[in-house]
Amino acid sequence: MKVILQADVKGTGKKGQILEVADGFARNFLFPKKLAIEATTGNIQDISHKKAVEERRKAKEKEDAVQLGNKLNAFQIEVKTKTGEGGRLFGSVTSKEIADALNKQHGVVVDKRKLDLKEPIKALGSYEVNVKIHPDVTAKLRVHVSALS
Repeated sequence: MKVILQADVKGTGKKGQILEVADGFARNFLFPKKLAIEATTGNIQDISHKKAVEERRKAKEKEDAVQLGNKLNAFQIEVKTKTGEGGRLFGSVTSKEIADALNKQHGVVVDKRKLDLKEPIKALGSYEVNVKIHPDVTAKLRVHVSALS
């Protein structure tokens, strides 16, 4: 019997696959647990339509991420903080402070977990921070740390 898997089934296949399985396995295990549906022409067309919609959504997401990445590459943000002797900071500049400054100065909301600080910023100066917007898109954001006046 031909079935379309609705979820990943260990040892059988992945979601969306069209497989030939034993009649008893389909009727007694897959159908009652809603792990699969029968592979009729209507169901096959429905699945292919859903895959096409999902592909378009992913392409749109990536396109938006590329546009945001281009915007972030052009931005430079200023973070002001308290300093001690020799330009050393009290504490460090965190990814949350950078994300808040980006939102205030340019109106762009980026999750702090997407900012990749290799080590904490503990001195005055300019730094480049990687922003992982999408699994395939990474932008570089210029951050200038200065002393509070």
